[in-house]
Amino acid sequence: MKIRVEVDKSCPEDEIIIRCAQRNDAIEHMYGELQELSRMQETILFYKDHAECFVRLSSVLFFETDGREVHAHTAADVYRTDKRLYELEELLPKSFMRISKSTILNLQQVGSLERTLSAACTVSFANTHKQVYASRRYYPALRHRLEERRSTL
Repeated sequence: MKIRVEVDKSCPEDEIIIRCAQRNDAIEHMYGELQELSRMQETILFYKDHAECFVRLSSVLFFETDGREVHAHTAADVYRTDKRLYELEELLPKSFMRISKSTILNLQQVGSLERTLSAACTVSFANTHKQVYASRRYYPALRHRLEERRSTL
């Protein structure tokens, strides 16, 4: 397989083309990963105080409900969104998953998992003090998804 980058200053936007003799599992996997990477670079509208903020999905650690509001947490800030968790689940890339009734997690931002006595776990992130809890119900799926990500890297 050859991989190359061509620079064309007349190109109006960046484009990735996969040229192959036939589609196979490796090509499909690569295509899926590129789509996921592209979606993670998208920005989403959030609110902080009275300002509208556009934040890249890749920088979001997790979404959680707080009463009737949904907040998006980055390493340094907390933003409000007008979407509900179930709406976010449908919109977000596959690197996000629900880990409790009130939390959706960005798998790419997970630093560590720590099991607790109640069989749930604490999820920590790199470069921040923030933590969330995964419920017992979601813990096996979380472990499985993290193992999948690790095996594809």
